[in-house]
Amino acid sequence: MGPSRDFALSRRAAETSGNSHLVLQAVKRVQEGDSEGLHFLYVRYVADMRRYLASIVHDQHEAEDIAQDVFAKLITRIGKYQPQEAPFGAWLMRVARNAALDHMRARRVIPIDEVRVTEPGGGEIDRGRTSDLRRAFEELPDDQREVLILRHVVGLSPVEIANTLKKTESSVHGLHHRGRRTLRAKLVEMGAAPVVRGAPG
Repeated sequence: MGPSRDFALSRRAAETSGNSHLVLQAVKRVQEGDSEGLHFLYVRYVADMRRYLASIVHDQHEAEDIAQDVFAKLITRIGKYQPQEAPFGAWLMRVARNAALDHMRARRVIPIDEVRVTEPGGGEIDRGRTSDLRRAFEELPDDQREVLILRHVVGLSPVEIANTLKKTESSVHGLHHRGRRTLRAKLVEMGAAPVVRGAPG
């Protein structure tokens, strides 16, 4: 049985186990210009990437287009990947995230319709204030805004955000806390203080 057949038969195992050896073997093959390695990585990661992108751009068709673009350009970008710096899956999702953010910047879209800023009492900003929230959100520092997007829109955990942004978990917690505090302060400045449900009186 030749190496290509072995590689093909390993595809299903990689889909379910995420075996890093098989993934790294595929990465190496892509870096050498092997399209079969690219197909392996596509099968392994495309479904996760589409879900991740859809959670950012809130449109399945756009997510599909961005995912296809990421993989189409992967053969030229993958040379930048260094296994010792991050797992390949995390690196690939960072590439996808950057592609999604570039896509939204080109359209001047900020995906914050589902952002909820909770108070300690467990309440949340009234969804009827989405327009005010959007304007306040646009004024946040980029790093705070990105952490809020990844936490409240994408739904990543602080550890996942830290891995995605190449930051420490403590810095992610700090950015998240400051971002929420800054967002509430900006809403107050705008005369659109949050209506909090369930907060102690």
